[in-house]
Amino acid sequence: MSKRRINKVAIIGSGIMGSGIACHFANIGVDVLLLDIVPNELNAKEKAQGLTLENKSVRNRIVNEALSAALKSSPSPIYHKSFASRITTGNLEDDIEKVSQVDWIMEVVVERLDIKKQVFEKLEKHRTPGTLITSNTSGIPIKFMSEGRSDDFQKHFCGTHFFNPARYLKLFEIIPGPKTADSVVEFLNQYGEKYLGKTSVIAKDTPAFIGNRIGIFSIMSLFHIVKSMDLTIEEVDKLTGPVIGRPKSATFRTVDVVGLDTLVHVANGIAENCKNDERLELFKLPNFIDTMMENKWLGSKTGQGFYKKIKNEDGQSEILSLDLNTLEYRKKKSAKFATLELTKPIEKVIDRFKILVNGKDKAGEFYRKTFAALFAYVSHRIPEISDEIYKIDDAMKAGFGWEHGPFQIWDAIGVEKGLELIKSEGSEPASWVNDMVALGNTSFYTVKEGATYFYDVPSKTQQKIPGQDAFIILDNIRKSNEVFKNSGVVIEDLGDGILNCEFQSKMNTIGGDVLAGLNKAVDIAEKDFDGLVIGNQGANFSVGANIGMIFMMAVEQEYDELNAAIKYFQDTMMRMRYSSIPTVSAPHGMSLGGACELSMHADKVVAAAETYIGLVEFGVGVIPGGAGSKEMALRASDSFRKGDVELNVLQEYFLTIGMAKVATSAYEAFDLGILQKGKDIVVTNKDRQIATAKAHARIMADAGYTKPVIRKDVKVLGKQALGMFLVGTDSMEAANFISEHDQKIANKLAYVMAGGDLSEPTLVTEQYLLDLEREAFLSLCTERKTLERIQHMLKTGKPLRN
Repeated sequence: MSKRRINKVAIIGSGIMGSGIACHFANIGVDVLLLDIVPNELNAKEKAQGLTLENKSVRNRIVNEALSAALKSSPSPIYHKSFASRITTGNLEDDIEKVSQVDWIMEVVVERLDIKKQVFEKLEKHRTPGTLITSNTSGIPIKFMSEGRSDDFQKHFCGTHFFNPARYLKLFEIIPGPKTADSVVEFLNQYGEKYLGKTSVIAKDTPAFIGNRIGIFSIMSLFHIVKSMDLTIEEVDKLTGPVIGRPKSATFRTVDVVGLDTLVHVANGIAENCKNDERLELFKLPNFIDTMMENKWLGSKTGQGFYKKIKNEDGQSEILSLDLNTLEYRKKKSAKFATLELTKPIEKVIDRFKILVNGKDKAGEFYRKTFAALFAYVSHRIPEISDEIYKIDDAMKAGFGWEHGPFQIWDAIGVEKGLELIKSEGSEPASWVNDMVALGNTSFYTVKEGATYFYDVPSKTQQKIPGQDAFIILDNIRKSNEVFKNSGVVIEDLGDGILNCEFQSKMNTIGGDVLAGLNKAVDIAEKDFDGLVIGNQGANFSVGANIGMIFMMAVEQEYDELNAAIKYFQDTMMRMRYSSIPTVSAPHGMSLGGACELSMHADKVVAAAETYIGLVEFGVGVIPGGAGSKEMALRASDSFRKGDVELNVLQEYFLTIGMAKVATSAYEAFDLGILQKGKDIVVTNKDRQIATAKAHARIMADAGYTKPVIRKDVKVLGKQALGMFLVGTDSMEAANFISEHDQKIANKLAYVMAGGDLSEPTLVTEQYLLDLEREAFLSLCTERKTLERIQHMLKTGKPLRN
């Protein structure tokens, strides 16, 4: 059988979801045809222009406006604005025959079976046999949609359910129809994971599939508990947010963003179509939801939901909260619980659950009730919605942003303890859980030889989760493959002669222990290995240098120690670049300040597409001091071409630092000169990142890696550049674009990047620039306003303009 390749897709329907999916296919380099209906009347603007319904711009108005709105939305659905050129728009009357040229047709129209069936009838007339055809439905049974279609259509048809926003949420549910070919399901499963960067989950054709069935149950269960326990919406959002590894928007804020009407639509669908669900009564809407629906308090889209943004008497924005008893908006109340205070020292979310369910206060009671309900519910969904427990966990992590799935949380609390909670709330688990315990299994998951195994209900044995071989899961190998450990890092053997250095500090900040660990990793790799990867699988690669440590030294005026600490950072970065083994950095998520400097000094960067990277030191009143300012001057020098206005080139690199620019995807980082074309690469699926980085370190080692020669040929422009920068910062300050302190920081950076006030362009060494950079950094640490900025950042997490 010939290999199926996806070069071009057609997306039918350009609403929020359709446009988002179109953008994500464009993100991965696929050609997209985006089609929608023809408007049935002119709008006021078109009438004023004297246009008719035959005019092409009128006929494509719906699709063009939808795509344009998507591209302007924030956060952006696209990795790089140039990628939008991969999308061609059209309409379902003039352009439908073009679907004959695509490899995959995806329907994303309104959630109505009659309309979907009409669309499929039209598409089948033009579809080339063998072409994939799928529906992005969130709940209409797949078996109904393909009724009456040809055998070839039904064989290549299934549900492919993306979650909104398509770029950011990782869940990709694949729902086979009654006649879908196994090869089609298998292809979509690997395509979703490898190319789209998703967590592919094959689901059964049951109402709301996996993610929404469990996710909506979880929210509806909360709605009922809130009332019975008389909790405020602030209290629930405090209890169901980051403390348990859920998004910051927690419960009610999330519902506001998604839209209450969307939630109600799915909940009603489950209530109507799951008559045998043992918790059916929970899907009936509480009174306060009915009232909110009547009042059109649907969330962000209608300007108010559980929260409402207003302007107060001082003209300042203020957020009010809905009182669920009176259904009136009031000032936000703060929420505090003693049990949550007990979890503050516990960095790892998975280790908090035991403490939370044992809490003696209202929070403890809340967790006991919610987890008891969740555990019982998911146990009863096997085998109804899935035969495997890991699919339920995968769906909740990838579709709802939970750090841990229900069965993983149950394991963390203890299987026996979970059963106790279920019984104390008057519920019963599914019988297979009791059977599992009776057979001597004490957990749902186990790790053996670096792989995760799950309890397989039909066979009553632990089975290996399929598809792991493409990944390296650091949690699974950390203990068995540990080579060295201190309080800042763990160094693991990845196999095949490649070592990995994994940060373990709070938010993966880079302090003394991490730097010592990095140096140790280079030492070990040079002695006994062939290459080194710097990578981790935390929420973020690293938020940068430990500014708390810098602040303490600066306040105590321990300038010699501070100078030594900065030099240690610089030397470590240079050590990575000038080691005798290849070094590969694997940034993802936030990769700021020192983390960006580290990546810029690796031999290669294997970045996750979702990498938010930049030199942000201006925000805390300093310049990049870990070799970042030096490196930007060096990269500017390397990009000077004959005939260039070199000052303009240097200015671009200067502004990247001076404006604290952060790339909002790895592709944008190439524009900022942080990643380098032809050297650094991007992977769409973060789960594959460490394995890919390891493979590249191996390739470089096998190609005969030689230690680079220290650079002594960096061209700096001296007074000529310095003068231009100083005039620029002067006029910016005079026009109130920047503060006096901003100007001072910018001038220090200008001095470093110009190479000082040399009388003419000169070739200098990297060390010369590093010394200038360190001197500038230190002098800024003596400034009161810099200390105010650092303190403000430490207290609030936000930059201060002073």
